[in-house]
Amino acid sequence: MIRYLVQRIGFAALILFSLSIFVFVLFFIAPGDPARMIAGDKATETQLEQIRSNLGLDQPIYVQYGKFISKAATGDLGFSYRNQQPVTELIVRRLPATISLVIGGVVFWLALGIPIGIMSARFPGGFRDRLGQGFILLGLSFPTFVLGMLSLYVFYFLPRKAGFMLFPPGGYKPFLADPVTWAWHLFLPWTTLALVTAAIYARLTRGKLIEVLGEDYIRTARAKGLSEAKVVYKHGLRATLTPLITQLGADIALLLGGVIVIEQIYGLQGVGALAVQSVRNLDRPVIIGIVLMGGFFIVITNIIVDLLYAVLDPRVRGA
Repeated sequence: MIRYLVQRIGFAALILFSLSIFVFVLFFIAPGDPARMIAGDKATETQLEQIRSNLGLDQPIYVQYGKFISKAATGDLGFSYRNQQPVTELIVRRLPATISLVIGGVVFWLALGIPIGIMSARFPGGFRDRLGQGFILLGLSFPTFVLGMLSLYVFYFLPRKAGFMLFPPGGYKPFLADPVTWAWHLFLPWTTLALVTAAIYARLTRGKLIEVLGEDYIRTARAKGLSEAKVVYKHGLRATLTPLITQLGADIALLLGGVIVIEQIYGLQGVGALAVQSVRNLDRPVIIGIVLMGGFFIVITNIIVDLLYAVLDPRVRGA
């Protein structure tokens, strides 16, 4: 197991190193002059040269990359061009809202998607299966922003018009300040994220479980007189965990990099909203920091998924 973990960590480090090179090159070949962006259009050439010198932009590219990667390794991602605040501080300040949204969304979509997939798989072709497939079709067909706007209209605008507030339109309240208010503000974002994503997990669970329930060892378990619930949940469902874990790891990693659409709809000042603002302002140090952070989350979740594979399937450890 230790050898397996070391191999995965080494591969992850190589991926992050390659990503840092790509982001660094992209940063310096992108159009636009950072010095001009900081000083403004009325700055003199002398002022621009001074800013470039302060930023180290007048040095050879390999020297710049060496300084960049050494600082990034310690968590120093530089300063924002727009407000001169540390990029790491800006991102860390936005992470609680994004993490809260992702954690709640994961709980909601697993609690909704997996039971629907199991129900459809247990009664293929029947009425319950048609209901489950109808949910999957609707979930996959509705764009996130449409579902978000519809939720706001039904659960915020209509109740407000009637004279009361069922749910707030958005915003983020820290968990430690008031857990109830935290959950109240995030309920609609959680629901929107869960309804869209649960359809994927319902389809994945249904397809894999139908395949597993046709295996010989399942028929043997039934022939031994085991109850259908035990056959499905103890023997069948375990075999569906591998694709579900794979999908879950990828989804969590991508969402932690910023749930852009939902954060914009509900006014959550998370990493996704910060990414949108930085792109609009051409604030490249912040953009680079968010890209590297997203890559870090993807690498970490992949390592966790690989470890779960090794726990669930001993054959993986010997590979």
